Amino acid sequence: MIFETLRIAIRSLNSNKLRSILSMLGIIIGVGAVIAVISIASGTQEQVTGRISDMGSNQINIRPGISRGRFGSLSSTATDVFTVELGEAIVEYCPAVSRVIPSSQTSGYLMVGDDNYQATLIGTSKEYQIVNKYYPDNGKFFSKFDIDNGNNVIVLGSDLVDELYDKQNPVGKKITFYSNNHSYVFNIIGVMEEKERGISGDLNGNAYIPITTYLNMFSNSRYVSSFVAQAASSEEASTAVDQIEYLLTKYLDNDGDFNIMSQDQLLDTITEVTGSMKLMLSGIAAISLLVGGIGIMNIMLVSVTERTKEIGIRKALGAKRKNIMGQFIIEALTLSSVGGVVGVIVGGTGAYFVSQLGEWPLVISPATVLLAFGFSLIVGIFFGIYPAVKASKLDPVDALSYE
Repeated sequence: MIFETLRIAIRSLNSNKLRSILSMLGIIIGVGAVIAVISIASGTQEQVTGRISDMGSNQINIRPGISRGRFGSLSSTATDVFTVELGEAIVEYCPAVSRVIPSSQTSGYLMVGDDNYQATLIGTSKEYQIVNKYYPDNGKFFSKFDIDNGNNVIVLGSDLVDELYDKQNPVGKKITFYSNNHSYVFNIIGVMEEKERGISGDLNGNAYIPITTYLNMFSNSRYVSSFVAQAASSEEASTAVDQIEYLLTKYLDNDGDFNIMSQDQLLDTITEVTGSMKLMLSGIAAISLLVGGIGIMNIMLVSVTERTKEIGIRKALGAKRKNIMGQFIIEALTLSSVGGVVGVIVGGTGAYFVSQLGEWPLVISPATVLLAFGFSLIVGIFFGIYPAVKASKLDPVDALSYE
């Protein structure tokens, strides 16, 4: 009986091809949208978390905190907090920390002859290249000797070389940096390798000088903007955060003068945010599945009305209520299941092309496919029950006399 009922259902749907296709369209769009949205959200999440992981889960960012405004004064960032010596003390007194790099930066223009190019100048230490896994392609990075003596040496990002030197090797030449109506001349000692844009931004447009040179030339103070610490290992990252927090609280006498964010904390935050966004977008996409279910209910009600006399004949020949119900539920399930399969194909194809355009990984999990397809079947059953019950309750006499 099941196969006979299925054959009748397919024959009925096949007799009205266009109407059946239009009824399935809502399910196709709904399933396809759910799969595409979850796949795209998962791909972007994997890309972002992958870039953070590439930087190392043992990185710890330490920045000045925000001081509270009191007695009418405005809240402001604590600037005179971190010194180079404080960074050295963190390494010395925090066993879980392997190195700390100070950082300060300013914007200006690098000038070569009549050409100039806007750039960010970063003052830092020689360990910058190790912590960021970012090394020179030509020449060298500045050394401890350059930092101790405050030498006027500079290392250029690859984009700066492309713009100002037409991709020619500038190592050994001089370059001028213009900022705040002052000009500073540096000797170029290295060119950094080209690095893909990551969570730290585009490093290729930056130039790098010793932190001591920066403090002498640009800030005329002993305070740096921030620190980046590196834990001895990923496993010791949380211990390193606790040790740094304890030391800075004692040294600064106020835990509001600094903020600490480890890569693990950043990773957890991004995962939580992207997960919430994925859930919200999936819910929005799932609404189209409900719309598709309403379309199935509508077409099944029309089908019941059109086939009233057929139902009457079948009942007169001995068909029971469960046979009539089964026929119409199977028709609804056929619509939703075929629509679900096509929707899976459409959603997967759409996610593939979008991932190629966005250059992120294609992530389509079997669980997502089963969830979307299973939901389409549930929608088919739910919205097919009422028309099936209505058909099964028709009186044979009334049905046979229906015009």
